[in-house]
Amino acid sequence: MDEDCDVETIGGVLEDDVARFILVHARTEALSASTLAERCDVSTVTIYRRLETLREHDLVAASTVPESDGNHYKVYRTNVRRLTVELTEEGFELDIERADTPADRFTRLIEEM
Repeated sequence: MDEDCDVETIGGVLEDDVARFILVHARTEALSASTLAERCDVSTVTIYRRLETLREHDLVAASTVPESDGNHYKVYRTNVRRLTVELTEEGFELDIERADTPADRFTRLIEEM
């Protein structure tokens, strides 16, 4: 498991109401930051901060959507199917089941170049 994906770190991320809102609402459809801000009734700056934190821990994935006029924008979708915390003899063990496949991750990497 990645050092940044320990129980304390992910627990701290999930402690935030806005981060949880993003994860819940972007679970079934990819949403833009402005749509998330409207639905959550917070500023887009706040949404972008939370999205950055969620992306750092691979809890959301971004995709670029091209528009017919040549412009483009990003949409975000939850990248978690299941998050499990298990109590073991050594302490707590975190298991995150990601929603995307290695091919999805490769595509995302190419899009971000």
